[in-house]
Amino acid sequence: MIAVLDYGAGNLRSVANALASLAVSHQAVQDAPSLRRAGKIVLPGVGHFGQMMRALDALGVRAALLDCLRAGVPFLGICLGLHALFERSEEAPEVAGLGWLPGEVRRFRGPRRVPHMGWNEIAPAAGAPSKLLRGLGARPFVYFAHSYYAPLAPCTSATCEYGEPFTAALERENVFAVQFHPEKSGDAGRKVLENFAEL
Repeated sequence: MIAVLDYGAGNLRSVANALASLAVSHQAVQDAPSLRRAGKIVLPGVGHFGQMMRALDALGVRAALLDCLRAGVPFLGICLGLHALFERSEEAPEVAGLGWLPGEVRRFRGPRRVPHMGWNEIAPAAGAPSKLLRGLGARPFVYFAHSYYAPLAPCTSATCEYGEPFTAALERENVFAVQFHPEKSGDAGRKVLENFAEL
């Protein structure tokens, strides 16, 4: 069973509907014991980094979430759920992220419009083939809606360009995350969710 962590994210219902359309067993959860029982975990996310991390702490799930990551439970972070994996974000520098990955999430700068919103193409990073993006083709288009981005990292599995390159997807052992919204990315997004469910 996939546990979809419900901390009040606006895209939770869309993610749940997308999983239901694939006939994937899932359940919205809000507590540590339910997380610890999950076979897989999805952390959806839209909104503000600080509000998300404070909501996770208010639910008392931070430690359980990290324990699950360490134990090898497959995890998928979506948009803000990707940001949560890092140590911190410029959006709320006083609030600690999960610290699973080093570094800081930053705001887009320069002449391009912020937020980065709409369809854009992603490119696979060099290295081992991506498990999450398997079957999507060389440069699929997916849907983005974000003002902050994760830096390129050794675990980056796909990149996107918006004034500068950023991490569009990452994979490290059992931990997967995407900056784009698979629940809004048509067939490509459905394939991402299907690949995660089949891990």
